[in-house]
Amino acid sequence: MSARKERKVVTVVFADLVGFTARAETLDPEDVEAILSPYHARLRSELERFGGTVEKFIGDAVMAVFGAPVAREDDPERAVRAAIAIRDWATEGDDLDVRIAVATGEALVSLDARPESGEAMVAGDVVNTAARLQSAAPVNGILVGEATRRATSTAIDYVGREPVSAKGKTQPIPVWEAVAARARFGIDPGQRGGGTLTGRGEELSLLVEALGRARRERSPQLLTLIGVPGIGKSRLVYELFKQVERGDELTYWRQGRALPYGEGVTLWALSEIVKAHTGVLETDGAAAAEEKLRRALTESLEEGSERDWVERHLRPLLGLAAEGELRGDRRS
Repeated sequence: MSARKERKVVTVVFADLVGFTARAETLDPEDVEAILSPYHARLRSELERFGGTVEKFIGDAVMAVFGAPVAREDDPERAVRAAIAIRDWATEGDDLDVRIAVATGEALVSLDARPESGEAMVAGDVVNTAARLQSAAPVNGILVGEATRRATSTAIDYVGREPVSAKGKTQPIPVWEAVAARARFGIDPGQRGGGTLTGRGEELSLLVEALGRARRERSPQLLTLIGVPGIGKSRLVYELFKQVERGDELTYWRQGRALPYGEGVTLWALSEIVKAHTGVLETDGAAAAEEKLRRALTESLEEGSERDWVERHLRPLLGLAAEGELRGDRRS
């Protein structure tokens, strides 16, 4: 029976320890294993946590694939976030440095491959490109190709780098270095939309009616949009946003998006909404975040027990330590 193969768009991650080959020459095999075993375990953990599949370890190098065998609409973002997590872990200590690259493109996927047994799962130029970019990445840096950056530009901060001249490529490869993941405020409503919306009149009417009730009754309204990727959920939200902008009444628009991976993300969407309103950035320290929270509350609420109560409950959403215990406070 012939092997089943299929063309898919995948994102490939390559990571490698810096200078480890030369270092290993002076070490006993047991010492090499003592270094590589926890390194391999941590990289596998981070890559799989974000939904990747580790295809192979070759010494101190690792290759992982996002988008095969299971494809998700945010595979490039998952891959870059995994790379950032690996980089941040490596830079926490003094004994490990890494170079990482991420590339997105079409590959031939072997559907029956078993990576855990050493069988190659993907083949194509995207694999070679990722390997070339990894060798050109700065120490403790992450280089990504154009397709990856384009797919993740609303979620990841990048800085441009000089194009990479790679063996076998007729033209230098445009690259960017991933700096940090942005707070997940969701897609900017101003960037959505295009052609005329068709076939969604009933759903849009429900959203507009809920907006009207919220304004009239000054009460929260909850609506849930459910649908497969690409069916138009974000477009409906954009159309609602346009209704908000057309209204005469000043309305604050805040949005957040829950991560579909990771641990401790139950309140992630609410956390991003609070960050958006207070202006807290992922790069802000505790003191800056606390100052922004208090300034936002001062502008919105009068001083007193109500404002203190709101602050106590919002602090954990910003990663700030709670001030005191909530003993006897049963409000929710």
